[in-house]
Amino acid sequence: MQAELIIDSPLGPLRLTAEDDALLSLRVLDAAAPRVAGVAADAAPPVLQRARAQLQAYFRDATTVFDLPLRLQGTPFQQAVWRALQTVPAGQTLSYTGLAQRLGLSATHARAVGAAVGRNPLLIVVPCHRIVGQRGALTGYAAGLPRKQALLDHERATQPTAWAHP
Repeated sequence: MQAELIIDSPLGPLRLTAEDDALLSLRVLDAAAPRVAGVAADAAPPVLQRARAQLQAYFRDATTVFDLPLRLQGTPFQQAVWRALQTVPAGQTLSYTGLAQRLGLSATHARAVGAAVGRNPLLIVVPCHRIVGQRGALTGYAAGLPRKQALLDHERATQPTAWAHP
């Protein structure tokens, strides 16, 4: 049985959907759209409570690593792309071509990779916002480019520096 939980975030309201013990989707809701209530946070299934806690931690400190059971529903190719997205560290970006190459594909597959990235059902948790155009330009994001930029800025601002003075 599916359950939904709507939580507030710096990006606006988020709708988390789970089935049994796995997270199915995470979407940013249009703030102007009418809200359909999900379950109350304290009555939500454990996976939704964990997702909420981890998202809250992420918005405080982007070094948070998501450790949630996921049920990614898509073609084998889409699933491979979504797994590869999870290897891009917070605060870093990778081009669609680079992601294709990481999958062992040629640069000619960048468009197919982009299509799979665009179908990612778990925004933020499966970090498709870290994938950019060939020259670093922001391209496509289901929640809008301003939110994509905000997520990247947040991650870059909370990353430890590469060097430190003793």
